Amino acid sequence: MKTISFSPRVQRNREATIQSILDVARDIMREEGVAALSMQELARRMDMRAPSLYNYFSGKMDIYDALFRLGFKLWGEIVEKVAQESATFQDEIGRILEDYMTFALENPELYQLCFERPVPGFVPSKESLDLSFGILKRSRQRVENYKREIDTELSSEQILDLTIAVSHGLTALHMANEPHLPVGKGRFGSLIPAARSMLEAYLLGNGESK
Repeated sequence: MKTISFSPRVQRNREATIQSILDVARDIMREEGVAALSMQELARRMDMRAPSLYNYFSGKMDIYDALFRLGFKLWGEIVEKVAQESATFQDEIGRILEDYMTFALENPELYQLCFERPVPGFVPSKESLDLSFGILKRSRQRVENYKREIDTELSSEQILDLTIAVSHGLTALHMANEPHLPVGKGRFGSLIPAARSMLEAYLLGNGESK
């Protein structure tokens, strides 16, 4: 396939347009629902003809894929920051529970696209999946490094999956019921300290809930 090259100025303008398309797509997804994105509405808001969008993206699924990568890029940066700033397993669990909900509140359309898969027929590209699986792999290694502190027969993968399940469960319920409330508030957001204590009791105790 022939590669098209652009002058630096044209390339900068092209990248700026691509960023604008993604920003407007996110606005539509926030307002109308993640699965409601349409090329026609996107073109209308961009003040351009719909066919012109295909100069930047091959179609709607390509836009979803770019946003999927963006979501996991942002989430990966959060996970890395948590890992660098956490001195203990308890610290990391607590931060992940809070930061996962914070990510969802600040980026609801990316959270839904990345973690709830609400778009029928959307399959992330290999590049996008490699990015998301890379975050999981590094997180699993972090758990493995903490295994000497953990008293459970669960594998590192199971410990990670348990943490993900608790984080996502609280966040999904918070987003569905009280998305206007900040982290730590409301029916489910306020349960983060209790969820952290339960995880700590199970994983750092004798493998049984206390």
